[in-house]
Amino acid sequence: MPRGQKSKLRARERRRQSRGETQGLEGPETTAEAPAGAAAVAAGESPSPACPLSGDRAQTLSAAATSSSPQAAKGRSPPASAGAAVSCANSDESAKSQDEGSQQSSKGTEFSRRDPLNKKVVLLVQFLLQKYQKKEPVTRADMLKYVIKKYKYHFSEILKRASEHMELAFGIDVKEVDPIRHCYALLSKLDLSVDGTMREEENTPKTGILMIVLGVIFMKGNCAREEEVWEVLNLMGVYSDKKHFIYGEPKKIITEDLVQLKYLEYRQVPNSDPPRYEFLWGPRAHAETSKMRVLEFLAKVHDTIPSAFPAWYEEALRDEEERARARAAARARITAMASARARAMASSSSHTK
Repeated sequence: MPRGQKSKLRARERRRQSRGETQGLEGPETTAEAPAGAAAVAAGESPSPACPLSGDRAQTLSAAATSSSPQAAKGRSPPASAGAAVSCANSDESAKSQDEGSQQSSKGTEFSRRDPLNKKVVLLVQFLLQKYQKKEPVTRADMLKYVIKKYKYHFSEILKRASEHMELAFGIDVKEVDPIRHCYALLSKLDLSVDGTMREEENTPKTGILMIVLGVIFMKGNCAREEEVWEVLNLMGVYSDKKHFIYGEPKKIITEDLVQLKYLEYRQVPNSDPPRYEFLWGPRAHAETSKMRVLEFLAKVHDTIPSAFPAWYEEALRDEEERARARAAARARITAMASARARAMASSSSHTK
């Protein structure tokens, strides 16, 4: 084979390999808006049995939240750093916070450059967050007109990615409620309010962080030590002693706000000296969500299905069965009480005649 032709073939092969490696690193399955689990599966890595929310998976959630912060949803771009969003008393601490915040914000920018559709995904997430906070209806026509525009032939893929992004970062499900007029509902996984007075923009980030904490508690045997929870949150760039430009004061959220709302229970470990603390599900978490729903959330983080975690899946199934029995018993009691009242009223009516 002529030398020139061999050189062309080698160059073509190098370009092909380069494209393959780039796709492996930057393909849509490992970008901010899609769970990173597919990459792990492709590499032969099994989900971590100790805590699924670890490594790249936790960072996926961090990037998702970073690139579609509530500030951006209101028409303001995210601050260049955490230090720009909050004032720090100590200048050294401020500089450190700025560096970390800049890294977080740069992730969101980097993700939008990797794939032509990524920018539209991020814009659609911001659009949906704005609609959610204003309690406005969402239609396919509006999404196409104001966000998707010339990418209309990719609408399904963009909406799919944005929906995953909304769920993983903010705990909001995107559901089509009218397939004829193509209307969508934005449903929070949990209603984080006591009397309806809390603002949606305050609740949105809390829902996302709450789902993560509930997942850690479930995976740790329904009771997680405080340091175990922070290990996972630290991987997301969320620290107990630092203000986060999306979540605000994370320690206050999970040890005070969500405890006051009865979604979490925060208690001292018995006989611990010095005192150590642990988290459990609170009564509202038990009432408003379930182990299966939390496991489904974690499975999406891994880009897999709940049964990929056999032990926790079996526990979640048992929980579903117990809930079904409890609902059946409650319905039976209500029916019995209604029948008793009906008989009593019929008896009283016959006596009056």
